[in-house]
Amino acid sequence: MSQELRTRESIRNDLLQLGVEKGSTVLVHSSLSSLGWVNGGAVAVNLALMDVVTEEGTIVMPSQSDDMSDPTDWSQPPVPEEWVPEILETMPAYHPDYTPASRMGKVVEVFRTFPDVSRSTHPLYSFAAWGKHKDEILTQHSAEFGLGEKSPLQRLYDMDAHVLFIGSDFDACTCFHLAEYRIPDQKTVIKGAPVFKDGERVWQKFEDIEFQEERFQSLGEAFEQVKHVTKGQVGSAECRLFSIQEAVDYAEAWLNFHIFQEAD
Repeated sequence: MSQELRTRESIRNDLLQLGVEKGSTVLVHSSLSSLGWVNGGAVAVNLALMDVVTEEGTIVMPSQSDDMSDPTDWSQPPVPEEWVPEILETMPAYHPDYTPASRMGKVVEVFRTFPDVSRSTHPLYSFAAWGKHKDEILTQHSAEFGLGEKSPLQRLYDMDAHVLFIGSDFDACTCFHLAEYRIPDQKTVIKGAPVFKDGERVWQKFEDIEFQEERFQSLGEAFEQVKHVTKGQVGSAECRLFSIQEAVDYAEAWLNFHIFQEAD
C-alpha cells in the first residue's frame, strides 16, 4: 500500500500539474494499481479526469474486446482444436453496452459504464468516449482495418489530441497502430468476431493488417528521446503526456526505417 492517500481531488490536482487542460481531448491509457491506494478506486480516477477535462473536452479510452476473436488465433492460452467449432457457434455477439473491455484494466471497464459515455461498434477494437467530441470521434468505426484511417485513432490524429499514460508504457501505445497502416506492403490477415446484424447474431469476417506491437516499446523509447513528452506523477504513477500527431508521424518514419532495413 502507498504511504499517501490518493483521492479524486489529489488526482485532479496531479493531472493539472502534469499539463492536462480544460477542454482538451485525451486518449487515456491507465494502470489503477500504479496510482497507489485510491479512495474510490477507478470511479475516483474517472471522476478526476472528468473534473479536469470538463464537458468542453473529450476523454477517450481503448475498450478493446479482442478475446472475442477467432479462437484459432488464441495462444495465451490456446484452446483444444475440437472446441473451436462450438466456440465459433456460441460466442455471444459484441454489444457496446455489456461486452467487457477485456484485459484493458479497471479504469476503462468502469469508464465505459459511466452515464454519457459512448462506445464504438468495432467488435475487437472499440473505443469509449465522453465529452464534447465523442460522437465525432466514435462514429462509423470501420470493421476493416479497425485501427486505421476509418477509426477513432484517425479522428483523434486529425484533432491533434494528446495521449495520456497513467502508469502505462509505450508497449501498449494504441496510437502507434495508426502508423502501421501507413507502412507500404503490410501483411494482411482475415480476422473475425460475432456481431449483431439486423438483430441476429452472425460471425463477421474482416480484413486487417498483422500488428507488430513487439516493436512499440523500442519505438516509444526512441520517440521520447527526440520529441516533446511531458513527464510527471499522478499519485504514485509515472505519467506521460504527448501529441498523438507527433507520435504517429514519428512512428511512421521509425517503422519504415526499421522494417525496410531488416528486409534488405
